[in-house]
Amino acid sequence: MATLYKKTLVLGASSGIGEALAAKLIATGTKVIVVGRRSDKLEEFVKKYGEDSARAVVFDVTDLNGIKNFAESITQSDPDLDSIVFSSGIQRGFDFANPETLDLSVLGDELTTNYTSAVHLTAAFLPHLKSQPQGHLIYISATLGVIPSMIRTPNYNASKSALHTFILNVREQLKTGGASNIRMVEVFPPAVQTELHDEKHQPDLVNGGEIGMPIGDFTERMFEGLGRGDEQFAVGPGESLFMEDGFETQRMKLYEAGREFINKSLAKYLKK
Repeated sequence: MATLYKKTLVLGASSGIGEALAAKLIATGTKVIVVGRRSDKLEEFVKKYGEDSARAVVFDVTDLNGIKNFAESITQSDPDLDSIVFSSGIQRGFDFANPETLDLSVLGDELTTNYTSAVHLTAAFLPHLKSQPQGHLIYISATLGVIPSMIRTPNYNASKSALHTFILNVREQLKTGGASNIRMVEVFPPAVQTELHDEKHQPDLVNGGEIGMPIGDFTERMFEGLGRGDEQFAVGPGESLFMEDGFETQRMKLYEAGREFINKSLAKYLKK
């Protein structure tokens, strides 16, 4: 397979999709910087794949105040960085029918991890990527952000819906605002066999790690989608959403028509 990027920063690389994609990138010739909270997992990764292919940086993406310095440190030490993978994510169950069981601090952590941190990190790395011949921002989203069918995870679904909307709007801003060298790619996975569904964090689940598509199968299909150059694509059952008559394809047509209408309607009210 062809090498897609020169050097990729993989956020959330301690386990799961981030770790698997980082390994796949190395196998196809991309150097990676793996980022996560668990130093032992990151060190194991670097030891396995070698310091010529990978280096590790310990950072917690929920440290919003530290993101600016983190981004500056990365871009100064690795000026050839041309791509970032946003794969940090957590999923928690909330039962609003029993409000006495709710821990809203956990809800806030989930929103920060899945959405707010991605916004802050995008803003922090855009100046560097704008200076590159080509830049790539790859977001691991979720089909539940388009069709929120799993009602036990309302906040997770909402965080991924917010991320989807953010990507749609910022992608268009970059295209029309002089930064068309930066590609924003959104990947919609199905349920994948990772730590996301562990009983430790979702105690109402049993054998949660067995839920979904094997991570190796998912990673191969995701990599194929990245190689095609699609701006957004799903893997698994969600692929039907992006077919010609699929829900998301039809919604995108409404989005584009509405965007054009609003741009024309607001034109005389916006300062030049």
